[in-house]
Amino acid sequence: MTNHAGSDRAEIAARLAVAVGRLNRRIRPAGDLTPGQVSALSIIVRQGPIRPGDIARAERVAAPTITRLLTELENRALITRSADPDDGRSFFVTATEAGEVAIALARQQRAERVLQLFDELDTDQIERLTDAIDALELVADSTTAD
Repeated sequence: MTNHAGSDRAEIAARLAVAVGRLNRRIRPAGDLTPGQVSALSIIVRQGPIRPGDIARAERVAAPTITRLLTELENRALITRSADPDDGRSFFVTATEAGEVAIALARQQRAERVLQLFDELDTDQIERLTDAIDALELVADSTTAD
């Protein structure tokens, strides 16, 4: 791995942050779910049954935000709640079949949009992206980054 001076690393970080934000907006799936709802539902599909507090920590948002999102998802029949047998004040949420389908569709739409963006790149650029995916996945899954 190339060793970059601190300012080079800072510049790379700033450019990556801007690019990721722009890409995220370009590939956002069409539909009636907000990005926050898609993100929370994705966590529920991947990790459920899960407590709301665990979703809030994963999403790095306050409990009232998750409560609101869960209410909206439940109203759309995308999740169900079940009592926590160890804590009567808490509950678990699980994705319904409709919730799992909604996430699968959102992921498919995002992948299709990314594939369309690849048409703007040459073979060398695609190869460099391929090389970067492992590092990006590593930091995306990190629990220590804010």
